Amino acid sequence: MTKLALYLRLIRADKPIGILLLLWPTLWALWMASSGHPDPAIVAIFVLGTALMRSAGCAINDYADRDFDRHVKRTVDRPLTSGRIEGWEALMVAAVLAIVSFLLILPLNTLTKQLSVVAVIVAGSYPYFKRFFAIPQAYLGIAFGFGIPMAFAAVQGTVPAVAWWLLAANVFWAVAYDTEYAMVDRDDDIRIGIRTSAITFGRYDVFAVMLCYALALGIDLACGWLLGLRWWFVAGVAVAAGMALYHYTLIRGRERMRCFAAFRHNNWLGAALFVGVALDYALR
Repeated sequence: MTKLALYLRLIRADKPIGILLLLWPTLWALWMASSGHPDPAIVAIFVLGTALMRSAGCAINDYADRDFDRHVKRTVDRPLTSGRIEGWEALMVAAVLAIVSFLLILPLNTLTKQLSVVAVIVAGSYPYFKRFFAIPQAYLGIAFGFGIPMAFAAVQGTVPAVAWWLLAANVFWAVAYDTEYAMVDRDDDIRIGIRTSAITFGRYDVFAVMLCYALALGIDLACGWLLGLRWWFVAGVAVAAGMALYHYTLIRGRERMRCFAAFRHNNWLGAALFVGVALDYALR
């Protein structure tokens, strides 16, 4: 396998689910901040920047977890863990992607640039929270949702309270879907000493996932209503709630592959919310 192919595997180019889970909240925010009429150039910047920063985050994550991943069945064959690339190469890939991402936002206002620095710090430090934080998925939710305040900053030049509430909703959503993901690796994580929400919640893991879905969708609904979104948006939230209930049928037995399927299906939950937002603005 060529170096380029290994680098593409390092940044999960073959597994775009992570990019999509970052992208949907960013798109909600861009549409809400601009009342349904975002500048196409800003949309392009955020879409490409999201993909680049998620890819950089994967490289940093694999570097941080290189001594743990060899003990987990799902990650033992990753390029860095298996020794096919070196640690410095992962750091180089992450640095290049982060620099290109920052260059993308140079045309945007100062507040957006300042928030981007915070976003990089949060994303870069997330892998280390698994060493001591009982629910690192909450920190992941901040990292995955930081495109929300950045989008409002880019469009409005300020970050209103509703943007921070939307970020809070994204934290609950991330805890829900990443707990499903963590349920896949729970046995390995216990053995090697990694902290995850699936371990912290214990036998209440399924209840906690569903509660987080309810809180996320409830906050999203309230934020959208405050911004003037109405019935198409409500329909999108209702579809997303139905998907969350479907996830319950997948995770209640705590079977590895069904939990992983629930995690992956969150792409469609995020898409349903975006379609609701976009249609509500478009059909006025």
